[in-house]
Amino acid sequence: QGLAFQLIDDVLDFTGTSASLGKGSLSDIRHGIITAPILFSMEEYPQLRAVVDKGFDNPANVDIALEYLGKSRGIERTKELAMKHANLAAAAIDSLPQSDDEDVIKSRQALIDLTQRVITRNK
Repeated sequence: QGLAFQLIDDVLDFTGTSASLGKGSLSDIRHGIITAPILFSMEEYPQLRAVVDKGFDNPANVDIALEYLGKSRGIERTKELAMKHANLAAAAIDSLPQSDDEDVIKSRQALIDLTQRVITRNK
């Protein structure tokens, strides 16, 4: 569940707005933090590696990285990986022993619902 949350956070750094995120958009890349969307983009476009290695002190390098990100499936692949981890978390919850206790049933359902909210959040 924590991995799914972090992966969606990485996506939102590129796709969210500053107001909804509570932080500046692109803050990770501007601080030199290379996250899953960029890593997946580098798999598709190895030439992006040279830009990443130069760092992002130069705003032009950020723009180049964003151009590659836009051409790649980096965002989609990160979302797919987040979904995989959310599904694994839901499966782990489902594997817990069954109970007839209404509070336990409600708690299990709340946890399963949370796994889905993590991947559909927009802030």
